[in-house]
Formats: sequence, structure tokens, C-alpha cells
Amino acid sequence: MRIGSSRLGRTFADKVEGFRRLEADGFASAWLPNIFEHDTMSVIVAAGAVTQRVTLGVDVVPTYSRHPITMAQQALSAQAATGGRFVLGVGLSHQVVIENHFGQDFAKPVRHMREYLTVLGRLLTGEQVDYDGEVFPVRGAQLRVGDAEPPPVLVAALGPQMLRLTGRLAEGTVTWLAGARYLEEVVVPTIGQAAAAAGRPDPRIVVGLPIALTNDVGATTERIARAYRFYGDLPSYQRVIRGSGAEGPAGVSLIGDEALLERELRRLKEIGVTELIVTPEGHDRETRDRTYEWAKSLAPTF
Repeated sequence: MRIGSSRLGRTFADKVEGFRRLEADGFASAWLPNIFEHDTMSVIVAAGAVTQRVTLGVDVVPTYSRHPITMAQQALSAQAATGGRFVLGVGLSHQVVIENHFGQDFAKPVRHMREYLTVLGRLLTGEQVDYDGEVFPVRGAQLRVGDAEPPPVLVAALGPQMLRLTGRLAEGTVTWLAGARYLEEVVVPTIGQAAAAAGRPDPRIVVGLPIALTNDVGATTERIARAYRFYGDLPSYQRVIRGSGAEGPAGVSLIGDEALLERELRRLKEIGVTELIVTPEGHDRETRDRTYEWAKSLAPTF
């Protein structure tokens, strides 16, 4: 199981430097969420110039915000700029975001993603796309990017329908706040069976979790509960968190001493997780720094 991290900065320059630092510290991958800040793929293009080895991933770009042609152009450009080290994570986002912020219809998200991945996948390979979709009717579209192979596409698939779709049409999934129980009982078998039925390779299972190396479990649990409480209000995350046997984000976070954390990481590896994105947490800066250093020590050898 590869160990990556998403501990990056606030400014554009800080984020680029964060990618460089994660490579220097031995992490296998470095990830940046695409939220309402800098455009993540633009940051990754810049980070490609200051790194040589580390995988650079976006986690994740909402599909409703970019047409598949635009997404494919940006992804292939990022792949070229990073020398083939780019990973594209895409996701639906959430109904409240898509309908309120983007003003778009969220009525049939599975259909939307099925058509999106179909068109995106063909464009990334350089194929001319003639697709008579209900959401994406695309005719005669083709991208000619000769210096980049198609990047892996991971989908933020949370429920069984989306996991089956992802297994058929993408390279894997990237999750957030999915605990070991949900990963073992739902994510890994569902996407794996779908990929096998479609004749595709074993999917990548990339898992992001808040992690804290601490002896003050109570204070850190309170901090995580406050910092991530809005996830508990989103229906898709509610289902995943409860399916993990927890009541809120703190319940699926990994919090404790070295022995407990390493035991939990081994369990994830045994379940079939191929990569862990460590988000260092804690009730104070010292704890977050300590967690980062611990993850850094494991990254080259776990």
C-alpha cells in the first residue's frame, strides 16, 4: 500500500512548494483537493516543474463544472507537464453544491457520470468521439495531444451504483471518510467485481482519512468533529460514515498511538486498499506535525 499525503499550503506558491516537500520527504503521492480556491490542475502543472518522482493527483474535480472535452484537455496537459505522473480524480460533488452554486440539474447523477466517463475516456485516448448521449451529445470531437498518455481516472464513488459504474469505466476510486468496515463490505468487492466483469485490471482503491498520532484522543476527536462536521450534513457522506459503523467524521478517523495506527493501516492494506492519503490531524500544531513525521517515516517502506 502506497502512502501519500494532502498536507499542502494556502497560497498558490505554498501549494507548489507543498508538492515539492512531499516528494522530498519520500511520499509516494501528493494530492490536492479541488475546492473553491486555486484551480488544482493549474497548481499541478506548476508542481510538475519542481518534482521528478512523486505522483501528483487531484482529489477531486466536480464533473458538472467542466465539459468532458475541457476536462480531457486539462488532464492531458497536466499529464504532459508532469511527465506522466498525473492522476485525475473526478466526482459528482453534492446536490446542494451543484444545484445552488452551479445552478444545474442533479436529478440523474448516475446517468450523468456514465455519459461523462464514456466521453472522457474516449477523448483521453485520442479517439474521435461521436456519442449520442442525453446529457452529452458529442459529435466529431477529438483531441490531438501527442506528448501525453491518458492519465488514470479515479472516481469519488461512494454508493454501490457509482462503484459499479466506476469499475466498468475508470481505473479506480478515491474515497474520503470511508472507514475500514465500509471499504471491506461495500467498496472493494463492488468495484472489484464490476471491473472483473468488464475485463478490466484490478481497480485502484485510494483512501483518504484524517489521521492523528496522539495520546490525547479526546481533544483530537473534538477537534475533528468540529472541523469536519459539515460532512455529516451531506447525505452521501452520512451513508458512508454510518456504513462504517460511526456516527460522524471523527468516528472513521484514525486517532491514537503508533501501535494503533499501524494496526489500522495494516488492516486497510489487507482489505485491498492500494493507496492511503494521509491528512495529518490533531488538536494542536504539534500533534499535526508529529503525525506528519510519523507518516513520513512509514511512506518509503509500508
